[in-house]
Amino acid sequence: MLLRLTILPGDGIGLEVIEHAVLVLQAVADTFGHQVQLQYKNIGGAALTAANDPLPAETIQACLSSSAILLGAVGSPAFDQNPGHLRPEAGLLRLRRELGAYANLRPAVCFSALEDSSPLRGDLVRGTDMMIVRELLGGLYFGEPRSINGANGSRVAVNTMTYDEPAIERIARVAFELAMKRRKKVLSVDKANVLECSRLWREVVTRCAKQYPGVQLSHMYVDSAAMVLVQRPRDFDVVLTENMFGDILSDQAGGVVGSLGLLASASVGGPVGLYEPVHGSAPDIAGKGIANPLGAILTVAMLLRYSFQLETEAACIERAVNSTLDLGFRTADLARGTSPVSTSAMGRKVVEEVKKIGSSIGRKSA
Repeated sequence: MLLRLTILPGDGIGLEVIEHAVLVLQAVADTFGHQVQLQYKNIGGAALTAANDPLPAETIQACLSSSAILLGAVGSPAFDQNPGHLRPEAGLLRLRRELGAYANLRPAVCFSALEDSSPLRGDLVRGTDMMIVRELLGGLYFGEPRSINGANGSRVAVNTMTYDEPAIERIARVAFELAMKRRKKVLSVDKANVLECSRLWREVVTRCAKQYPGVQLSHMYVDSAAMVLVQRPRDFDVVLTENMFGDILSDQAGGVVGSLGLLASASVGGPVGLYEPVHGSAPDIAGKGIANPLGAILTVAMLLRYSFQLETEAACIERAVNSTLDLGFRTADLARGTSPVSTSAMGRKVVEEVKKIGSSIGRKSA
């Protein structure tokens, strides 16, 4: 198969982790007989520096002409004083909208080798395996009107949370379809005791659930969900929620399983999928060679699974990451009383394990 990808390294540690994610992708392609065709483009702060636009037209064109997009991270403090439309994050929001990527899938899995890396007791976090399904094109992040008005000292800021029934229904269907392939449980998270958007959300999700009688649906307020997430993380299977709640809860889930550096994500729903690790640009550690590349590497597994339906190849990457962790490799965010390895050392080891596991799979199929 020809894998035509646009690579957007972006800002901060995005450049470092994407380098190793691409090496893993190439190792998988070589092992399983695929061809990789890559084009690199700028986004975020890198694009602002080069073209004074966080999402240049040539980047959009390249993304829309690809089969999938792999993104590193967006964000830089150098642009904190810029107006909203000239901030790095504006490029990412525009790209999601241009792609029609309304469904953000964020798995959080506790690897058995990392039970001691979680701030929770091992017996609490052991077996945690959830998929957070975050609506990505609505809510406060995109609602209008939005503004800051008035004189200094008396300014008023306005953001608008907006959801319509079709938007809620389409993201609910994604969650229910995923649940059918997992443990058949959906937890819908909202704030229906306060917000009209959440009341409509709960009503539409409940109605949609009737078309999936094999799936158990439950509802929880977001504050309660945040509490239960650290009390009983194993209870969660598929978590369905709106844009901002999903953003917050998925980062919390990263803390529960040991590190935000482990989390991958897929933004799907449009013609081209966008894949990015959850951790952000982390400017405080950029360039130091200590960033965890596993989130980006696991993002490649999601890319192969959802954009190319290459389940065996995706599973090979996940097994390689698990094997690398079992062998004791830890970057600084995961090290607990052990000497951490560098970004490149972790990436090289995963490549080595991919080749070993992939060759084993090839021998069995032969």
